[in-house]
Amino acid sequence: MKNKPGTTGFLKSTPLWVQILIGLAIGVAIGFIAPDLAKKLQPIGQAFMKAIKMIVIPLIFSAVTLGIYKMGTNMKELGKLSLIAFTWFYVATGIAMIVGIGLNEVFHPAAGLDLQMTGSVPKDIAKSLDWGKFFLDLIPDNVFAAMAGQKIIPTLFFSVCFGLALAHAGEHSKTVVGFLDGIMHAMFKLTQGILATAPLAVAAIIAYVLASQGVKLLLAMAKLVGVLYIGLLVLAVIFSLILWFMGIDPLATIKKIAEPLLLAFTTNSSEVTLPIHMKILEENGMPNKIVSLVIPLGYSFNLDGAALYQALATCFIAEAYGVHLSMSALVTILVTALIANKGTANVPGASLVVLAVLLTSLGLPVDGIAIIAGVDYFGGMGRTTINVFGNTVACLALCKWGKKNIPTFDGEQEGAGA
Repeated sequence: MKNKPGTTGFLKSTPLWVQILIGLAIGVAIGFIAPDLAKKLQPIGQAFMKAIKMIVIPLIFSAVTLGIYKMGTNMKELGKLSLIAFTWFYVATGIAMIVGIGLNEVFHPAAGLDLQMTGSVPKDIAKSLDWGKFFLDLIPDNVFAAMAGQKIIPTLFFSVCFGLALAHAGEHSKTVVGFLDGIMHAMFKLTQGILATAPLAVAAIIAYVLASQGVKLLLAMAKLVGVLYIGLLVLAVIFSLILWFMGIDPLATIKKIAEPLLLAFTTNSSEVTLPIHMKILEENGMPNKIVSLVIPLGYSFNLDGAALYQALATCFIAEAYGVHLSMSALVTILVTALIANKGTANVPGASLVVLAVLLTSLGLPVDGIAIIAGVDYFGGMGRTTINVFGNTVACLALCKWGKKNIPTFDGEQEGAGA
């Protein structure tokens, strides 16, 4: 019998997600027991992250272009699916932010805290967004430079335009389409090879983070991080209920996407999960046109976990400074974050950028980010995991409301043909 994709040669009979958990446990042990050794393991994790980033742009370009090409001759279908996708993105983001604000009102994690200015705000964190520049930056003046710079949104824009052009190029498009199809499948194969090293990379990443940042930072902000994870759990339950109402088993769904969920949690990177996430969804019956549209778009525009954190952290900083947030201020947070969350996907430290925008709009000191940034990695692990789960739900919702095949992840499918 051939080995299932996603297993390594070292433990052929052990699923990759189990190997990743083993790597996580080993990394924690090394981080605590041998911190000096753990700090030297950083290059292993960096090599893995660089290898994944290496394939993200080629995969997004080929997958999105092919997905748009397949729908390009039916603009009505493309428009309908895009409208459903973005409607879902904004609804899910809004729900996430309401959960974050609500949890702060319940738990008040910063109550009695005299927030002190320690450290400095990271240099790459902007205090505001130039919206005119943002919209202009959607259009790459040099698509190759945009791809080389790992700029996802301009690459997405070009891929959509190129896919539409191919759809209307007739016979002349066949060679290019075949070439792109070959690239996409080659990227999936390359992903499989890179992921074989994931357990080792996860062990190195976790060991280094614990040894370099230490548990002191985690303990200092334990209450904030704890409330964040309560919120992420609430969000996961909400998403599970949505799946249940759609007739899909939430536990079966989580089990099927366990690998990208665990990779998201242990690496704190959506880029790492994107290739394997797309591959798993398609292997389980998700129409390619849905996966190619929703996952790359969701990677940039459907950051549910990040939205929850941004709302919660803004309220936390305000309370830490003794500032009471009125109802109008809470509405300001909701509306501003709803917009800014979609406009910072291509900016370094996106969650902290949105925090800076929110704090500035409320007249609060942006310096408070310096303390939040200390535990941003640990919160990011959970946020990224929920982002992956949320994008899976978005794909299934699009299948349901777009009347496509609905994978139930239990061996059956419902709905109309793809």
